Amino acid sequence: MKKLSARRRHPLAALVVLLLALACTGGLYAVFAPASKAQADETAQSLAIDEGKKLFAVGCASCHGTGGQGSSDGPSLVGVGAAAVDFQVGTGRMPAQQPGAQVPRKKVIYTQAEIDQLAAFVSSLGAGPNIPTEAQYGPDGADIAKGGELFRDNCTQCHNFTGKGGALTHGKFAPSLDGVDPKHIYEAMQTGPQNMPSFPDTTLSEQNKKDIIAYLNAVNGDDTVSPGGLELGGLGPVSEGLFAWIFGLGALIAVAVWVAARTAKAKKS
Repeated sequence: MKKLSARRRHPLAALVVLLLALACTGGLYAVFAPASKAQADETAQSLAIDEGKKLFAVGCASCHGTGGQGSSDGPSLVGVGAAAVDFQVGTGRMPAQQPGAQVPRKKVIYTQAEIDQLAAFVSSLGAGPNIPTEAQYGPDGADIAKGGELFRDNCTQCHNFTGKGGALTHGKFAPSLDGVDPKHIYEAMQTGPQNMPSFPDTTLSEQNKKDIIAYLNAVNGDDTVSPGGLELGGLGPVSEGLFAWIFGLGALIAVAVWVAARTAKAKKS
């Protein structure tokens, strides 16, 4: 009887065994379970940076340096952010075709996936503005009238009151905003490319930028009607003055010639 009593298990032994089994099961799950979403996102970001670095070495490093530190042929890209890359490369301005007073818009040579990879690499060099989401530049919740007011106050000096563009000094120019992707307009305001000043959220809020984009879409949309009739390109007093000078002055000269001819004929009679 004493031997049987000595070999009897403690009442809590079964509970200890169960807890150990659960611990072992949890450990095995942690080893063989798929990576968490955060780990997956981090891995994807690392791969994007690696691929972007390869693309950068081929298409950008000759001017901006292998580490984006800049050179005599191109500025530093440290801290410019993903938005600047998406704008410059997404509009075809970069890689630049040749040096000049201003780099014009041209055909895009990278896919959007490659642009995202380049942006990821440049972002890894230093913090900067991110690529905006559709919620930031989309028309939902935008105030077109307010956007027109903001555009006239901050942008018409260069881009004309309907965004048709205009000439600047020393061979520079403000490009037309007609047909430009709203995302790229937002990025231009955020980053200030080339001759344009930047308008961070402390200067023009996210809502202000949305309103301006909505205004440009309204005045340059396919369904927009010009209340004044012939808009002459929407370039304002320059084209209107030229029209008045050529056709108005031409009409006056024609009338003067006709009157002189009639007067001469009347005298002969």
